[in-house]
Amino acid sequence: MTIWPLAVYFAAVILIVVTMLSLSYVLGQRHTEPATGSPFESGIVSEGSVHVRLSVKFYLLAMFFVVFDLEAVFIFLWAVVGRELGWAGYREVLIFIGVLTATLAYLWRTGALDWYPARPPAKEKP
Repeated sequence: MTIWPLAVYFAAVILIVVTMLSLSYVLGQRHTEPATGSPFESGIVSEGSVHVRLSVKFYLLAMFFVVFDLEAVFIFLWAVVGRELGWAGYREVLIFIGVLTATLAYLWRTGALDWYPARPPAKEKP
């Protein structure tokens, strides 16, 4: 087993990266306006501090969206070739949807999808 193809590939990748970085440095635009370094999003200058701590629920919801969106793609692909897969493919997609439903029920039951959880029970007065 020779390793030279891997070495050539590695050298080619390094060469391409160095070339791209060098060309962007040499050919890139230079801006010296005061607003160049200020952050903005969608053309709107941001307000407040950039070091605001966000709740982990934002990240969890984003991850849940990506996971369920990706699984929707798998179901769409199954729908495209559903006739070719026959009953075996139908049973498999039912199992897949069952696992998705169980996952969603688990997330719902644990409160991972609740933005504002219910108030904690009131403490009893002695």
